[in-house]
Amino acid sequence: MSSDLVPAVVVFVMVVSLVAIFGLLLSGRKGKLDARLDAMAGRGRPEDRPETVVTIARSALPKMGKVIVPEDEAERTRLRARLVHAGLYQRQAMHVFLGVKLALLIVATVIGVGLTLAEVLPMSKAMPISMLLFLAGMFGPGYWLGRRKTARQSLLRRGLPDVLDVMIICLEGGLSLQASIKKVADELHSAHPVLGGELRIVDREIQLGRGPGEALYNFARRSDMDEVLSLSSVIGQSEKFGASLVKSLRKHSETMREKRKQKAEELAQKAATKILFPTLLFIFPAVFVILLAPAAYQISAIFATPEQPK
Repeated sequence: MSSDLVPAVVVFVMVVSLVAIFGLLLSGRKGKLDARLDAMAGRGRPEDRPETVVTIARSALPKMGKVIVPEDEAERTRLRARLVHAGLYQRQAMHVFLGVKLALLIVATVIGVGLTLAEVLPMSKAMPISMLLFLAGMFGPGYWLGRRKTARQSLLRRGLPDVLDVMIICLEGGLSLQASIKKVADELHSAHPVLGGELRIVDREIQLGRGPGEALYNFARRSDMDEVLSLSSVIGQSEKFGASLVKSLRKHSETMREKRKQKAEELAQKAATKILFPTLLFIFPAVFVILLAPAAYQISAIFATPEQPK
C-alpha cells in the first residue's frame, strides 16, 4: 500500500466506525411498551441498566468498553457510590455520566476526522490532537467527579462545628433532637446550603420512622466523611445508654474544632514548602536579571571598547 492511500484508509475506517456507532444507537432504542414488558417480566428495569450505552461501548469499542462502561455489578455499585459522594442523587445520574463520557469520545473522533477531511491540519498533527481529546474524554469525567467530591466534603466539614453549636443551643433550650435538626437545617441553610440540604434529608428520614443515629449514619454514607460517622455513633450511643446528649455533642464539637485547627496548621506548614519551587523557578531569575543585568552590561561594554593607542 502506498503512502498516499494511508490517510484515505484511516479516514474511511473512522467514518465507518461513526456510522456503526450511530446505527447501534438507533437500533438499541426501545419503546416504552417493550421496557414496561421487560420490567414486568423481571428482566430488569431500564433505570438499573444503561443497555444502550453498554451496547454501544461493547460493539464500537470492544477493547475499551470495560473502561468506559463497567460490566461487573460491583463496579457499577462503586461508580454509583462515587456519584452519591459527589452529591449527584438523581436516578439517571450514572446513565448521564456514562453518556457524557461516551459522547466526549465520539466528539474526539469526529474532530480528528473533520480536521483531516477539511485539510485544516495534516494527518500527522490531526491524529495526536484527536488522541489527546480521546484520552481527556476517557479520564476527564472521573477526575471531575473526584474534584467535585473533594470540594463538597470541604464545604460539609467547614460547617459541621457551627451546626453542632446551634444544635447544642437548641437542645439546651428544651427542643427535641429531631426539632433541633430541623431548626438547624432552616437557620443555617443560607450560610451552609450544602449541609443544610443534607440535614433536611436527615430530618425527612426521621419523620419517616428512622432513628436519628440511623439517619445520620445514612448521611455519613452519602458524604463518605469520618466526622459525620463519628457524630452518628455519638448520637446512637447516647440514645442507647441514656447519656447526656448535650455533653456528648459539646465534646464532639470541641474535638472537631481542634481537628480543623490542626488541619489549618498542617496546610500552613505545607504552604511554605510548596511556595519554594515557584520562587526558585520564577521569582529568583527575575531578581537576578534586575540585579546583575546592569553590571553585566557595563562589563561587556568595557571589554568591547577598543584600546586607544598611546
